[in-house]
Amino acid sequence: MSDSSPLPPVRLHSEAELARAALSTPLLARAARLARWADPDTRVDAGGSLVEEQLPAAADQLGLTGDDAAAYAAEAWRVALDAGLVEIADEDRGTVRTGEALALLTGSPQEVLTVWLAALETVLADASVPDLDDLVDALDEGGEIDFASLDWDPESEAEFLDGVLGNLYLLTVSEDGAGDGPVPLPALAASMIVPDDMGEPTDDVLEQVSDAMMRLDDQFRTLEPVGLVEYRPVDEALMADADEELAAPVEEADVSRYGMVRLTPLGAYGLRARLMEAGFEAPVVGELADKGADVLLDGTAAFGPSAALAETELWLNRHEPLSGARELLAAARGTDAGGPLRRLRCQQALSLVGGEAEPALREVLDDPELGGLARVWLSERGAAEVPAPSQDLVFWLTIDTVAAQLAAEGNSEELQALVEGLAEQHSGFFAAAWRVEHPATADVLEAMGRLHPDKKVAKEARKAAFKARSQQGG
Repeated sequence: MSDSSPLPPVRLHSEAELARAALSTPLLARAARLARWADPDTRVDAGGSLVEEQLPAAADQLGLTGDDAAAYAAEAWRVALDAGLVEIADEDRGTVRTGEALALLTGSPQEVLTVWLAALETVLADASVPDLDDLVDALDEGGEIDFASLDWDPESEAEFLDGVLGNLYLLTVSEDGAGDGPVPLPALAASMIVPDDMGEPTDDVLEQVSDAMMRLDDQFRTLEPVGLVEYRPVDEALMADADEELAAPVEEADVSRYGMVRLTPLGAYGLRARLMEAGFEAPVVGELADKGADVLLDGTAAFGPSAALAETELWLNRHEPLSGARELLAAARGTDAGGPLRRLRCQQALSLVGGEAEPALREVLDDPELGGLARVWLSERGAAEVPAPSQDLVFWLTIDTVAAQLAAEGNSEELQALVEGLAEQHSGFFAAAWRVEHPATADVLEAMGRLHPDKKVAKEARKAAFKARSQQGG
C-alpha cells in the first residue's frame, strides 16, 4: 500500500464497545489476571520473564492445563510486562510490582484501548518470530541461535506481516471488498506474492504462496487470542499430507479448509491506529460530522457511495434542514477541478433533506452552477412553478454531471451507459457541447470519445474535445 492517498473510510464501533471487546480478549484478560496475582515473592529473570519455577503457579492461576499451559502463561506474563501492567521492582533481586497501566483497565474506554494497543504490539512482534522448534534446531554448538540457518530476516518478516494485515484491512473496509465476511487464506497470501499483471501463476509462484500460507496459518493462530482476527485454521488433514499443494485451485465448497480469516471490529480499530502511526491517511466514518459543509463535500469526495451516504447522514443529523441545505449549496460552488464532484455530493446530500429545505433551493435557481441541480431537486418533489432550464444550463449541467462521475468512478460501466444515452438522446450533442463554458468540457468530451463503443460517435466526441480545448486556449 502507498501512503500517498487516503485509504477507504472505516466504520468503527464506539470506544465503549471496543474497550469491552478488548477486556474480554483471552490474552489481555490473562495478562491482567497475572498482574493482579503477582506479589513481592514473584520472581523474574534478567529479561523480566517469569522464572521457570513460577510458570506452573502462573498457569494454575489462569486455569490452564496441558502441555502448552506453561507457554501460554509465559506469553500472558510477557504481555503484562510489555503493556505496563507489571513492572520490574528490583533487577538485582528479580522482583516485580504492579504497573501503572493496570489501573487503566478500570478507567475510560480510551485508556483501556491504549493498554490493548500495547498488548497488540507485543503479539505482532511474537507473530514474526520463527516457530520454537525451528529456533531449537538453529542453536549452534555454543547455544546461540544461528539466524543465517533459519533463513529469517526479522525486518522482512515484520514487513510481510504488516503488508498482509494492510491488505486484510483494505479488503474489510473497501466497499467492494469482504466487509464483515471472512477472507480465504489462499487469496490473502496470493495478494502478497502474485504480481497483479500475472495471468496464470507459475509453479514457483504457487509454491511461494503455499509457503506464505503456512507462515500465515501460524501467525493468525498467534494473533487470534489478542482479538485482532477471528481465524479458522488450515485443515490439519491437509497439512498432514506433505505432498498436498495448498496453493492449487480448490472448489469453492472446500476453500474454508485452507483457512479463513476475518478482521474483528477491534482489529479494524487496532490496524487503523497502526496505519495512521505509519503515516497513512486512514479516515473513519463520522469524523466529518462536526465539520463545515465544505469539509464534508471535499472529504467525502474519495468515499465510496455507502460510506459517503453514512457520513452525510451523520452530518445532516446535526443541522436544521434549511440552514444545512444553504450551507451545502454554498460549499458546492467553485470552478476548480473538485467542483463537479462537490456538487454531486451536494446533490446526494440534498436528496436526504425534506421539503423544509425548499427555500434554499429556490434561492439558487438563477445561479449558473447550482440552478440545474436546484431544478432537479424541486421537480423530483413535485414543487410548483419550477422554471424550465435554458438549453445552455442543460448542457452545462450535463458536462458537470459527467465530470463528477469521472472523478468519482473513473471509466465505469455506469458512466459508459450514461455517455451512450446522452449521445443517443440528443442529436447534435457534440456540435453544441464543445461550446459549453465549463472548465471540464474538453476533458469530458475526450472521456466520451474513449468510452463510446461506436467509432463514429467516438470520433465526433474527440473532434468536439479538440474544438473545446482550442476555445479554452490550450
